[in-house]
Amino acid sequence: MSRFTLLLGGDSTPTPRLRRQVAATRVIAADSGIRHARSLSLVPELWVGDFDSTTVLMERAYPDTPRQMFPAEKDKTDGELAAAIALREGATSLVMVGAFGGQRADHAFLHLALAARLCEEGMEVILSSGSQEGHPLRHGRTVFDFDDGTLFSVIGLTDLSGLTVGGAKWPLRAVDVPLGSSLTVSNETRGRLEIKLKGGRGLLIAHPYPAEDA
Repeated sequence: MSRFTLLLGGDSTPTPRLRRQVAATRVIAADSGIRHARSLSLVPELWVGDFDSTTVLMERAYPDTPRQMFPAEKDKTDGELAAAIALREGATSLVMVGAFGGQRADHAFLHLALAARLCEEGMEVILSSGSQEGHPLRHGRTVFDFDDGTLFSVIGLTDLSGLTVGGAKWPLRAVDVPLGSSLTVSNETRGRLEIKLKGGRGLLIAHPYPAEDA
């Protein structure tokens, strides 16, 4: 497995869990996302984007990092470009750091949709801000390693069918969840969390901090 870390423009808290997830990965920074590198002890092998969000301080901090520049008027975001480069380099797993928050809600939503698409194509994807973590849900069974008592929600990106949630305070068994339902919001892990999904596209959003890192 070849795991890449993508440093994106949203928020990031360098929790111990996030540090473990990005350790020994290949790193690509997208524009201002390079600001997360130092706090996570990462060395980007490539810095991509139109650099419209890059500050002078960032440039001074990483003068020797190879860059791949794109015009501001392009048809992909810097994050999508970074993901495409990682795929060309043989990535089979992605950790998208800074995928949440920041000043651009449209970019954050795009990261969620991009992760869901890549998951359908067979890619393992984690979206993280350190304090929040996102996992696109595959059809079939997925097991997660969160501590007991971790807050989580299952968010439908479409109608969900045959959703089973085990190892949770409020378990579910083979339920259908219409798009926009809050039935699966604000649950808590009880032991080993298992999700089974028969149809639809969904995303698990968990809050492992401060349950693990306090």
